[in-house]
Amino acid sequence: MTTIIRAEQAHDFLALVPTLAGFRPERSVVCVGFRGNRTVGVLRHDLPRRARDRAPLVSVIIGTLCRMPGVDAVVPIVYSDERFASGRGMPERVFLGLLVKEAERAGFLVRDALCRAADAWGSMFDRATPATGHPLALIDESPVTQLAPEEVHVLDAPESAGGLPESDAATADAIAVALGRFADDAFAEAAITRLGRNSDPVELVESLLARPASRQPVHRLAWFLHLASRPAFRDAMMLQFAFGVVVGETAHDDAVESAERAALHGESMDELVERELAEGGLDPVSDLLSRLLLGQSMLRPDRARVEDALALLLPLIANAPPTHRVGPLCIAAWLSWSLGRGSAAGSLIDRALRLEPVHPMANLLATFIGSGALPEWAFARAVPVDVAEERRGARADQ
Repeated sequence: MTTIIRAEQAHDFLALVPTLAGFRPERSVVCVGFRGNRTVGVLRHDLPRRARDRAPLVSVIIGTLCRMPGVDAVVPIVYSDERFASGRGMPERVFLGLLVKEAERAGFLVRDALCRAADAWGSMFDRATPATGHPLALIDESPVTQLAPEEVHVLDAPESAGGLPESDAATADAIAVALGRFADDAFAEAAITRLGRNSDPVELVESLLARPASRQPVHRLAWFLHLASRPAFRDAMMLQFAFGVVVGETAHDDAVESAERAALHGESMDELVERELAEGGLDPVSDLLSRLLLGQSMLRPDRARVEDALALLLPLIANAPPTHRVGPLCIAAWLSWSLGRGSAAGSLIDRALRLEPVHPMANLLATFIGSGALPEWAFARAVPVDVAEERRGARADQ
């Protein structure tokens, strides 16, 4: 059932944004894209801390808006922890003005340009905005917040989506013991035999998606962590989570061949992938899989599978030993990014880099996702949402 929410005033629209975005923005620039009178997406980027970073970020934002099908209008909003009361007027006015100018130059109708600061809010287009801004109470007490669907009343900042639940000591200990068996030659064969068909990575991924982590056998979870620490299995399982069994089987077969090529050149799998991507000499299958990894495809991940995978991975990472967290953190980061959750992906990558600062895949993801790159499937079809229909809709969160 569609929920109708009318946003007739600027403060009502600001009250509406968390419902559209799915989180409460903090220290961000958020752009709500429109096709006519219908919202089709929300872009979020960290607010630049240095003046020299403003223009490059504006270019990224405008470039992304240009790739969103049918978008013809935008409302940029700055969320700042600065204050109107500092005496310098609207916080981030220069940056917001630059964004408006470039959006109009690109042919977009800019319907409004807003700032929500720590102590007040204002509009660049409203000459009646006081120097001290309008009271935040107008936003917080807007009837829009009462009309929003119940499931979005409690919203988190985007970074929290990359957070981990509390670990369970008993589960963590059991996983550590099971991992020890796979690493010990004296017990490894028996431990793998116990897995049965789930010793095969393709079967394992499908079994993991079939039930929550809390209902999975500990030795199965440990085997996944063991495989996820190995680049060839990590990347193949990651693609299988997103695109299904056929892609998973193809990716695993390709991984075996890639491992042989890596051994021939004395490289790690991550080094091989990085070199072959740079050289552009991949065979058709490897090229397809690489393009999926980079989001250079209109083939969309299966959202339900990705959501189930993240629901499984986050508690598993929380209970994994630090030595086995980086691989699944990379998987969870990429899966988050595949759904447009760039902030959550960045938070997970940061966790991985704190554990292993020179980890090749974590650094590759940090560079790639940190550049503001979005997967092409994010632009394949935007989900229309009427301005008065506050559903989460399609979101590209960066």
